[in-house]
Amino acid sequence: MPNGMTVLVREDPGVGVVGASLQVRAGSLFESEATAGITNFMQRVLVRGTAKRSALAIIEAVEELGGSLEALGEVESAEVRGAAIARQWEPLLALLAEIVLEPTFPATEIERERRLVLGQLQTRADNPFPRAFDTALRDMYGAHPYAWPRLGRAESVTQMSRDALIAHYRTVYRPDRMVLAVSGNVSRDAVLAAAERLFRRLPSAEGAPMPPTIELTPRGAEPHIVERDARQAQVLVGFLAPPVVHADYAPVRVLAMVLGGGMSSRLFTELRDRRGLAYSVGVLATARTGPALFAPYLGTAPGNADAALTGMLAEVERIRAEIVGEPELARARAYLLGTLAMDRRTSARLAWHLAFYELIGAGWDWPQRFARAVESVTAADVARVAQRYLVHPTVVVLRPRREGGG
Repeated sequence: MPNGMTVLVREDPGVGVVGASLQVRAGSLFESEATAGITNFMQRVLVRGTAKRSALAIIEAVEELGGSLEALGEVESAEVRGAAIARQWEPLLALLAEIVLEPTFPATEIERERRLVLGQLQTRADNPFPRAFDTALRDMYGAHPYAWPRLGRAESVTQMSRDALIAHYRTVYRPDRMVLAVSGNVSRDAVLAAAERLFRRLPSAEGAPMPPTIELTPRGAEPHIVERDARQAQVLVGFLAPPVVHADYAPVRVLAMVLGGGMSSRLFTELRDRRGLAYSVGVLATARTGPALFAPYLGTAPGNADAALTGMLAEVERIRAEIVGEPELARARAYLLGTLAMDRRTSARLAWHLAFYELIGAGWDWPQRFARAVESVTAADVARVAQRYLVHPTVVVLRPRREGGG
């Protein structure tokens, strides 16, 4: 658009639902320790009141469209998304524009959302797996914003004022950092005309926030032991992996499937089925514009934690030392491609994919290009990335407190 905003439209006459995703280049990547969580907090308050509607009136408007609406901040982006029956696509876009262009940040709603976010952070700290995962993030990323979850930190969320939320909104909501994607039974020309009418009054601006440049230093393989009130032990082994636009990203994701993707993966068959050392097992692999996370994990009985960690590290070393066979590689590729296809079944998710990958610079067609890259991954590619990236593990073991301990 003339003001710099990008609009993407996917026409799909065969579906009766329209999904819309309006994303802005913001998120925890652009925050500091003192402002951690401000984007997610801001997004939640956006949908709690505009110049024309109260929070309740917004909910009623969404229900009249036969759809849904929510907003949240992530690591690399902030999103307001909605869905509605196809004939209501234009009122849906109008409501999105109203929320983005005319928020009022009601003081009572700010306090309500603050309590909810702080409750979520407390739940996260009390839940063994998220607690272990967040510990691994801090150990791996140190002072980098990737070190904290998108919800932020309780200390920073507690201190955020209404003025701070409004200032953050004015900083990040600029059209050259915004992408609107619409997918479903719509006309491309009609959507573009509506977007021009609804968003043209959003002026361009300067001084957009930039992510920090911080050199990451691996913590080392010495396990970080966390003792909590828990019935299970959690074991995570984290590695730094390539960004989403890197040529090694597809081979690394296939590597993740070989190790922990599905019930035929190595960690599942060896540590869960054969040795009975895990209740749950898998590999977390994030999509980031900076150093991503590759983290094999498992949940196990407290008495099995040491054996489970030894077994996990042994599987990591085995995949670094041995070439993966073609049948195993083919299963991993198919599982990954199936996961991607399942994630793009709905108009809402298709809109999200279009907007997100265009927003971060990968391009709206990145999922299709990624699928082609996955299909071409060879055993030699998997061996190469295993040897390159599965080094300097960050190990976190969360286990129940020992009797007599603090």
